[in-house]
Amino acid sequence: MFKEYSPAPVLSRASHTKPVFFETVCSLTKLRLTVPVTMKLILIEMNTGLAKAPSKQKVDNKLSAEREKAGGALPLDHVAIIMDGNRRWAADRSQPRMMGHKAGVKTLKHLVRHVGNLQLKFLTVYAFSSENWQRSKEEVGFLLDLFQNVLVTELEELAENNVRLTFLGDLLQLPESLQASMRRAMEKTSANTGLALQVAINYGSRLEITEAVKKIGQEIVAGRLQVDEITDELISSHLYTNGMPDPALLIRTGGEMRLSNYLLWQAAYTELYVTPILWPDFTPEEFDKAIVEFCSRQRRWGT
Repeated sequence: MFKEYSPAPVLSRASHTKPVFFETVCSLTKLRLTVPVTMKLILIEMNTGLAKAPSKQKVDNKLSAEREKAGGALPLDHVAIIMDGNRRWAADRSQPRMMGHKAGVKTLKHLVRHVGNLQLKFLTVYAFSSENWQRSKEEVGFLLDLFQNVLVTELEELAENNVRLTFLGDLLQLPESLQASMRRAMEKTSANTGLALQVAINYGSRLEITEAVKKIGQEIVAGRLQVDEITDELISSHLYTNGMPDPALLIRTGGEMRLSNYLLWQAAYTELYVTPILWPDFTPEEFDKAIVEFCSRQRRWGT
């Protein structure tokens, strides 16, 4: 099962709307960090003793209240996640890093069930970046095989749970057998009306934007489009996420303070939630805490 945390992470927030620098002292490492912030950023530090995190009962009560206000659903449509920390989780347990990736799959399986029950409409997860090819051949091969095995073993359950599965990224660079499995999974779940689960694989946001610009340029050259007709909406329509709302909340596990080339265009006004909890230990209860924190934010959209 999953590791229980006591005490739970402490939440602190940066509320500035203009680019500023803030300083936070990490009491565990005695290290002073200076971090540039251009969007609201939540910092979560474990065991600092600065404040007490809400109890599970309080989180459940707050989440229930927010769902009631939203008519039974969550007060947001789309959550994106950077699933970071598998290898560190394995290293902490003196296990091969591959075991961390396997544990991460189990975490995602539990979370998909949970958010489906909460009636979340869109969940987008970062599974394999276009930069991950730089890892060892052994690890890359293991990950690609793991993706294919998961599609085979979990597809029936996803279909039965009314999940619609799609993939974001440069899929043509993946092995043919994996591409075939992905096509079968998308076809089998295409008519489902529940949770829309997007798995970003061989994904890089800069590449995504570059390809969108190329397609728009081709339309201009062909005379089908004028330069002054280019809008935000037009660019969005050429991205992998065409037809989806931008994520309202982006969760990053593992504590790193960066976006890692993930949904850069789509996350322009996304609320960020960073937790030091490593991905294999990220439970549905931790997800609920992130949603409750999101509900406490005031989204000003630049005003």
